[in-house]
Amino acid sequence: MQRAIILTGASRGLGQALASQLLEPDHHLICLSRSRNDSLAREAADKQVKLDWVTIDLNEVDLLEERIRDIIASIDLSRLDSIYLINNAGVLQPIGPVENNDGVQIADNIRINLIAPMIITSSFIQQTRHLKIDKRILNISSGAGKKTYYGWSGYCTSKAGLDHFTRCVGAEQEELEHGVKIVSVAPGVVDTDMQAEIRASKEEDFKQVQRFIDYKKQGLLYSPEEAAAKLLKVLLSESFPNGQVMDVRDLE
Repeated sequence: MQRAIILTGASRGLGQALASQLLEPDHHLICLSRSRNDSLAREAADKQVKLDWVTIDLNEVDLLEERIRDIIASIDLSRLDSIYLINNAGVLQPIGPVENNDGVQIADNIRINLIAPMIITSSFIQQTRHLKIDKRILNISSGAGKKTYYGWSGYCTSKAGLDHFTRCVGAEQEELEHGVKIVSVAPGVVDTDMQAEIRASKEEDFKQVQRFIDYKKQGLLYSPEEAAAKLLKVLLSESFPNGQVMDVRDLE
């Protein structure tokens, strides 16, 4: 039997680390991103793991339901004993007080960080509800969903929304005999391109920028590989905590 995993934002950073660690013989990994990662494709070929790459722009939310339907239709569901979804893709911009934020960037942030995972989750549940197998969703959240950060109104709002969406879907699915289990996990401060973007912020736009610069200098950032391992520990746990909002620090 086989496990299928759909992963968004797989081409770099935390998504790339998650994808690499999911390249196991009994896995069928379906990676979604705007660009393909050739090194991952080579790694999958070397390990003889089935990897499909789907080029997709999560900003195009009107197309997502149909795209997920097509992706799941392409999987040999008869051979599966489990199917998982990881909503990992996310953006930070715009940074700065809301009155200085560009309206297009505000809309992009909410579409990619919140609307896209909501639609993908909806379609995933719809297309797998007939399956009497293990079904799980891991939403990658952020501590910004729980704390107030000056200059991150869009990012904080979208991640808070993702957390509460997780709670609501968990409550809905808890009622079903073969429901999907869902959690939202903040991975901690991870050394990715997003962190470099944060450190490049102007102090007038993001007042806590020095704190994040110090995190880097003091070696307090998780590597993408460390964060991915902690997230997959949650995803693959026998006691998957449905409807919960968690932080990787809860696992330490």
